[in-house]
Amino acid sequence: MSAWAYDGTAMLGRQLRRLRNNPGLVVLTQTMPVTMLLFFGYVFGSALAMPGREYRSLLVPGLLVATAANGIMTGMFQAAQDTHRGVTDRFRTLPMSRAAVPLGQAVADLVVTAAGTVPFLLVGLAVGWRIEGSVPDAVDALALLLLFRFACTCAGIYLGLLTRSEEAAGQLGSATFMLPLLSNAYIPTDNLPGWLRTLAEWNPISAVTTALRDLFGNAPAPGGAAWPVAHPIAGSLVWCAALIAVFLPLAVRRYARGER
Repeated sequence: MSAWAYDGTAMLGRQLRRLRNNPGLVVLTQTMPVTMLLFFGYVFGSALAMPGREYRSLLVPGLLVATAANGIMTGMFQAAQDTHRGVTDRFRTLPMSRAAVPLGQAVADLVVTAAGTVPFLLVGLAVGWRIEGSVPDAVDALALLLLFRFACTCAGIYLGLLTRSEEAAGQLGSATFMLPLLSNAYIPTDNLPGWLRTLAEWNPISAVTTALRDLFGNAPAPGGAAWPVAHPIAGSLVWCAALIAVFLPLAVRRYARGER
């Protein structure tokens, strides 16, 4: 095993133990998507023109992607917490790969996200959502979802390393809840004003949500004019590749340089 892989595995174990010692945070992050599914599915579903079950079929993929986008917030807060409590400085004194800490954090978050997706899907099935496509397509949808979570976590880690305090990271991270609202995760975008619809369709969340709806075989939202939504699988992969290519090297470089 190469040095960076060995170091990254050690950091992965450290992050998982850290989450084990903070069960309240784990419970909150895992139950919140289920709570939102029940709230949006029955409250919004009854207010929209489409029947409740049809809306829940539209909603489940959107909430999965919105939860994945929260990787920005969790990555930001954990990176800022380690930085401003001196943990990151101690890691820098060790003879280890500079990529190990950011990668360990991102992969640990991915493991927790994968585990938390299972109960969410079970609740989705209980409220009427169904996987109407093929099993291979459904597996591809989950793989794409985890790839997007990894990309968002990389962005969050870099932003967390930039912040000047844990409080600033928490405030900035909480603002990311607006991102799913400016997408097609909760409602179709066809009735939005022109400029707002364009903004929503170029939101990476819209491309990934549309891709998941297609792969799960659910009722798709009306097609959009923007290329990422018109070609959702290709658009999602491009967005994920771009986010990882930009933010992962930046996070590693920022960690290695130790600037504040």
